[in-house]
Formats: sequence, structure tokens, C-alpha cells
Amino acid sequence: SPDGYVLTNYHVVENALEIIVTLPGGEEYEASVIGSDGTTDVALLQLEGKIFPYAVLGDSDDLIIGEWVVAIGNPYGLFDVNDQPTATAGIISAVNMNFGQQKSGQIFENMIQTDAAINPGNSGGPLVNLNGEVVGINQAILKQAQGVSFAVSSSTADPIISDLIAYGRVIRPLIG
Repeated sequence: SPDGYVLTNYHVVENALEIIVTLPGGEEYEASVIGSDGTTDVALLQLEGKIFPYAVLGDSDDLIIGEWVVAIGNPYGLFDVNDQPTATAGIISAVNMNFGQQKSGQIFENMIQTDAAINPGNSGGPLVNLNGEVVGINQAILKQAQGVSFAVSSSTADPIISDLIAYGRVIRPLIG
């Protein structure tokens, strides 16, 4: 957002002692964790500084299988080579992928599957539709297969943002 909020994956910032966000062009900003949710693998950071360029959060519920997307990130630290993120293109392979709760406690539901190449370092970066809207947060690959990558959908992340800003965590009801 213009006021420095940055959406990323929880596993990217988990246990970090210091977080530095580098913008295209090489400008670096210290960031603090506003809140995080390990269950959905979403974290919200805030940069210290001025008014920032930003990408609009799109609606992943509007995605169509076969629609083109671009995964942006820093695979293998390549950002250090020229102060620019890298981009890979692919299509939406599936939406609403539900893998349920994992042994780690994470819940992988409403995931976006894409064949855009996602490698170590792409996690936490945006999955962008051709309108330039962020429709997902690049998260993981299926190691035993080529071209099978997953992103947390924007429709999963969007309601989490308000809880993270207000409480620093996600408020979930307890039943029983």
C-alpha cells in the first residue's frame, strides 16, 4: 500500500531478526512485522519511510483456468545481480485447491495452482494477473513435479489483512 504495508508469506519472515525490503532499483527499507498467521502462511509487514509505489490487490475469485499470470520474485538471490526482481509467466492451472490441514498445522485451502515457475526465493512475492493486480502470494512448489506451483489466493489473504492491522493476529472463533 502507499503507506508501506507489504503482504508476504509467514514462512519468509518467521524467526527473522531483521527484515529488509528491497524495491526495484535497489532502494532498501527496514520493515517490521505488523502481524502474521502461520495457519494460512500470511504475514503483513510495514516499511518505514515515504509514500511507496504499490500493486492493487485483485480478486482471485474472478480467476479463470487458463488465464495468464506472472510470478514475481527473487529466486536464488538473483535480485542481487541487477537490483530487479525476476518474472516468470504461466497460466492458472486450477483454483480453490483444498489440501486441508497439514501436520505442521497450516491449512492449505483455496490455493491457486499455476505453472509459472516458482523457485526458492519466489515465496512471498506476488502472483499478478495481466491487469497488474495481485491475485496471490507465491508460496510453494510440488517438488516431485515440474510446473506445479501454488499461491495463497488474494481472497484468502484479503480478510486476514484487517485482523493483522487491528490485532497483530487473526481472530478465529473457538467452538466447544
